Amino acid sequence: MQKLSNTSAWPVYERDSIHELEAQLQGSSSTPLMKQAGLATAQLALAMAPHAQRIWVAAGPGNNGGDGLEAAMHLHRWGKSVHVSLMVPAAILPADAHAAWLRAQTAGVQITSDLPTEWLAEMVPQDLCIDALLGIGATRPLSAGMQTWVKAINQCKAKVLAIDAPTGLAPDSGQLLGGPSDAALCVQADQTLTFIAAKPGLFMGHGRDASGQLWLESLGHTSTSSSNTIPPQAWLNTPQASLPKRHASHKGSHGDVAVIGGDAMAASGMGMTGAAVLAASAALHAGAGRVILSLLSGQATQSAPPDVMQREWQHLDLEKLHVVCGCGGGQAVQSVMPEVLRRSAQLVLDADGLNALTQDDRLQAGLRQRASAQPSVITPHPLEAARLLQISTTQVQNDRLKAAQNLSDRFQCTVVLKGSGTVITAPGQTPRINTTGNGRLAIGGTGDVLAGLIGARMARGISAFEAACMAVAQHGQLADDWPEAYALTASRLAERLT
Repeated sequence: MQKLSNTSAWPVYERDSIHELEAQLQGSSSTPLMKQAGLATAQLALAMAPHAQRIWVAAGPGNNGGDGLEAAMHLHRWGKSVHVSLMVPAAILPADAHAAWLRAQTAGVQITSDLPTEWLAEMVPQDLCIDALLGIGATRPLSAGMQTWVKAINQCKAKVLAIDAPTGLAPDSGQLLGGPSDAALCVQADQTLTFIAAKPGLFMGHGRDASGQLWLESLGHTSTSSSNTIPPQAWLNTPQASLPKRHASHKGSHGDVAVIGGDAMAASGMGMTGAAVLAASAALHAGAGRVILSLLSGQATQSAPPDVMQREWQHLDLEKLHVVCGCGGGQAVQSVMPEVLRRSAQLVLDADGLNALTQDDRLQAGLRQRASAQPSVITPHPLEAARLLQISTTQVQNDRLKAAQNLSDRFQCTVVLKGSGTVITAPGQTPRINTTGNGRLAIGGTGDVLAGLIGARMARGISAFEAACMAVAQHGQLADDWPEAYALTASRLAERLT
């Protein structure tokens, strides 16, 4: 059993691949997987709540319930007071789960079909609840009965350990099985023990909030095994070391970044020069050799750092520049996009640059034509991605890996699909799911900072995909390390970059 840390690059598998791996392991293991999973669950339960007087196991109708029954048997034998609530008659359990029920019953575990309301009311924070209701098997919204049990788990005073995935969470996406409805429910676990391999939904969407501390019991699976022919759907994106500047270097050694955006009067009716200033400030503090700010208003601003040069975009030598385009550009960015796409040596498109793409097929063709000769990165949030793919935001969120990869394939560029568990994809690359960052980044301007940071990393000679991976991880890590008593703002975030 291993703690899943955001400092390790773990392979990530979706549900269908997990089932394939499970079938391989079933055929090669001398000990049934359910017995291994149940024992691992019991061991983690004992470590989580060594002084628990009561342990309640909520067991569902499938093999996840069998894992819970197996764990209950071990905990009972180790002297714990265990109560199992089994949602369905034992006779209709799958074969392995039924065998686990027989072992638990023979061991003397108390098993009922109802919620032990009075027993639950007596539980204290030192006690434990084990969510063994659904795991990764569910695809439909929770039934009314299942919702009642999930509410009981969430209202319980005891710590909560989820088996494989919290009930109500879609393991491939991190979205709630009930959809975006306010009535959708999910178990809120303190810790989650997942089996065989990490699942993407544990690191995206609601998974980050619902899963708590993550643990992995591989049940014998190793990603490096010669017998494993199933490639992962993604890898976790991990923080990387900063880029030191060599002593024998000069400003020209670290690349020139130009930020084009900042319409003085955007479509909203409000000036948006601040977005471009934030991107330029981020590129500056992230170590770009020189940073040029080109405001589409055509006027200089006093709010930019004095270290940032200001110049009209028409006077830029785009063929030699790493361009960040779109930040606060409003409708004005549409007129500059053809030249930016055609001439920029390297390009990061954000915000209004992406909005311009959705409105003009010729601009989309221009982005595709850049391909590998002129590396490009686009940084959409889910709504922008939905517009580019001509699907709904819900469809994007329900399969973030697929949405990001589709964008990469369509535009032949690196894609940073922002959100909880930012996804980074590029043609020919295995996607990455970012593990750093938190809700403090959910404020205006942090996306502009990220765009400037990516531009600075590309200016240092790093490939577009690796620059995006590095920047996203660093951006999130700064938020994770941010002092609690100090408000995180986009401008302060930019100033903390190195």
